[in-house]
Amino acid sequence: MTGSKLLRLALLIATLVGLAAPVFAHPAPYSYLNLRLNQGQLEASLVVHVIDLAHELNITPVETLLEPSRANSLKETIQNLLRPRLLIETDVQPIDFEVLAVESIPDQQALSLRLGFQTKATPVSLSVNCSLFPYDPLHQTFINVYEDDALTHQDITDKDHAKVEYFIGGAAGDWRSTLAVVKRFVLSGIQHIFAGPDHILFIIGLLLLGGSMRRLLLIVTAFTIAHSVTLTLAALDVLNPPARWIEPIIALSIVYVGIDNLMVGKTGRDVRAWIAFFFGFIHGFGFAGVLKEFGLPRGALGWSLFSFNLGVEIGQVCIVIVAASLLMMLRRRNPVWGDRIAIIGSIVVILAGSFWFIQRVFFQN
Repeated sequence: MTGSKLLRLALLIATLVGLAAPVFAHPAPYSYLNLRLNQGQLEASLVVHVIDLAHELNITPVETLLEPSRANSLKETIQNLLRPRLLIETDVQPIDFEVLAVESIPDQQALSLRLGFQTKATPVSLSVNCSLFPYDPLHQTFINVYEDDALTHQDITDKDHAKVEYFIGGAAGDWRSTLAVVKRFVLSGIQHIFAGPDHILFIIGLLLLGGSMRRLLLIVTAFTIAHSVTLTLAALDVLNPPARWIEPIIALSIVYVGIDNLMVGKTGRDVRAWIAFFFGFIHGFGFAGVLKEFGLPRGALGWSLFSFNLGVEIGQVCIVIVAASLLMMLRRRNPVWGDRIAIIGSIVVILAGSFWFIQRVFFQN
C-alpha cells in the first residue's frame, strides 16, 4: 500500500473514531485543520475536541464549552492559546490568524473554529508548524489543503512531525511556485550535506590520497551519478530499503574507504572512483530519507528532486574545493607530511566509521 493510501486510510479511521465521540470520555486525540486557498485568499477551519480545550483552559465541567454562548465568550482566550501553537508562514512572511467564529458540534464533542488571515500577496508556499495540545503525546492534527475547492494535499502532524510544507499551484505549473520549490530544495540539499558528518567524511576520505584534479572530479562524478539514481528511486517509492539497514552500511562505507586508503600503498591500485560509485548507491538512500521528511510537492516532483540533488552537489563541490586545495598545498610544501596526513586521516576515518556503525546497530531504536 502506498504512502498516500495509508494516509487516506488513517484520515478515514480518525474521522470514524471522531464520529463515535460521545461513547468515550476522550474519544480520540485528534484535531482537524482545513486550509482553503480561493483566488489567493487563505481561510481555515479548525476542529478541536472540547476535552483538549477544557484541559488547557482549566474549564470544568467540560460540557459547558459546547454551549454556543459560552464558546463564543471564550473566542479571544482560545485564540491566544492557539496562536503560538499553530504557526503558519508563507513565502512572503509569517501570518497571524484571528478566530472569527466558534461553532459547537455536540455530536462530536468538538468546536469548529473559523480562522481568518491577513495576507498582502498571493502566497506560493505554505509552512504549517502545528503542536496544538502538547500535554497529550498521542495528539495528532489532520491537515487538508484545498485550492479552489479541490483537495490538493493531506498530511498529519504529531509530536515527532510537527511541520508541514506545501507549494501552491505546483500542479498548474505556476512559475512562482516552481521558483519557490527550487529555492527551498536547493537550500535543503546544501544544508543536508553540511549537516551530515558521515557524508562529509566519506567524501574527504576519498580525497586523502590526492591526485590530479581530473581524477578527483572523476571520483566525485561517480559518487554523484550513483546517489542520484537511488535518491530518485527512493523518493518516488520505487525502491525504499529501511533506514535501519542503510545507516549502518553508510558507516561501513566510511570504514572501507579508510582501509582502502591504507592498502593502496601495498597494492598500487587506485579504485576510489569505483568505491565512490558503488557506495554512492547506498548514500543516495540516505539522502532520500531526509528529502522525504520535507514532503515532496506532487505537482513539482521533478523540480524538487532536481533541486535537492543540485543542492547536494553544490555542498559537495564546496567540500572538494576546500579539502583538495588544502591537501594539494600541503603536499607541495612537504610531501612527507602530505603522506602522513593521508595515513592519519585514514585512521581517523576508520575509527569514526566504526563508531557510527556500532552506534547505529546497537544503540539506535
